[in-house]
Amino acid sequence: MNYFQEGARTSAAVQFKGGGSPVTEADFAVDRYLFEGVAALLPEAGWMSEETKDDQSRLSRKRLIVVDPIDGTAAFLRGDPRWSVSIALVEDGRPVVGVVHAPALGRTFVAHHRGGAFLNGAPISVSPRTALAGAALVAPTDLRDFLERSDYGFNFAKRTPSLALRIARIAMGEDDLAITKPNSRDWDVAAADVILAEAGGVLAEPGGAPLLYNRPTSRRDMLVAAPKALVSETMALAKAAQKGHS
Repeated sequence: MNYFQEGARTSAAVQFKGGGSPVTEADFAVDRYLFEGVAALLPEAGWMSEETKDDQSRLSRKRLIVVDPIDGTAAFLRGDPRWSVSIALVEDGRPVVGVVHAPALGRTFVAHHRGGAFLNGAPISVSPRTALAGAALVAPTDLRDFLERSDYGFNFAKRTPSLALRIARIAMGEDDLAITKPNSRDWDVAAADVILAEAGGVLAEPGGAPLLYNRPTSRRDMLVAAPKALVSETMALAKAAQKGHS
């Protein structure tokens, strides 16, 4: 937060990665802080972070910490408060503890397996909606035309720059459904995955099975975040929209 200036460009030094995405000295500072803290708490756990070179020795570990030091760096650097710090503990391939901390918004989402999901200490749950008609949907721009032509009359919600926060908004019922493009990474979604699950929702790829983590690749396919009652129907619609777009 010492580097963040709401409505103004960050004071942090900015670099650009090979693909052109920005990274700031704040990303690296958070990465180092969390790495050192986790090593003290869970020395047996492996480590995966967006800002640390991947060490495939993690694949042999029962436990893995998955971190995005700043999810939504582009928002952070331009003074948009909708970014977060995302931290997950994975055991045997599934996230069992998740924290999505959005300090500029004053929001901290926390969940652990079979322990519920919470926002600033208060329990949260997904929307009770049981039908797609009229749902608040967050979707990629390139799928909007197809989705707008559907018979569901969606209320298209504004896209939050941090994917972890986008999913957390589904977990708290602020939005009903979300569809993401392919190529997000495990560090973008691992913490939000367990938060959504504990709030009564599902984060799924087209295959429909629970997402597994600590794989050789960190890349994800298209994702759908929705209440359990709507995930199958939302996924079918997302597949149709993707096919219609291509």
